[in-house]
Amino acid sequence: MILSPTPEVIPLAEDADGVMRIGNTRVTLDTVIAAFSDGATVEEIVQQYPSLHLADVYSVIGYYLRHTAEVEAYLQQRSAQRDAVRQQNEARFDPHGVRERLLARCASHGP
Repeated sequence: MILSPTPEVIPLAEDADGVMRIGNTRVTLDTVIAAFSDGATVEEIVQQYPSLHLADVYSVIGYYLRHTAEVEAYLQQRSAQRDAVRQQNEARFDPHGVRERLLARCASHGP
């Protein structure tokens, strides 16, 4: 048997919002790289996110290790987007006192 190396497609798909997801799952590249960076093994990541396939996570981690600068730039962009959305939401909905307002609302409606 002769091995014939073929190029493999990295199981990353960009959704309508520009978020990179692993394979056909809702698990984001951000999530997998964060877990890996925190010391999780590929097997632990798959256990935590059962919709992922082991081979797909290995491929994505390999891609990350070969293209660290590009992936880190993407992750920084995503972080900036999250911060902007958080600021917009906090400007629209004051987060201070939410717990107290909810408790007061529950108390006014009774058990």
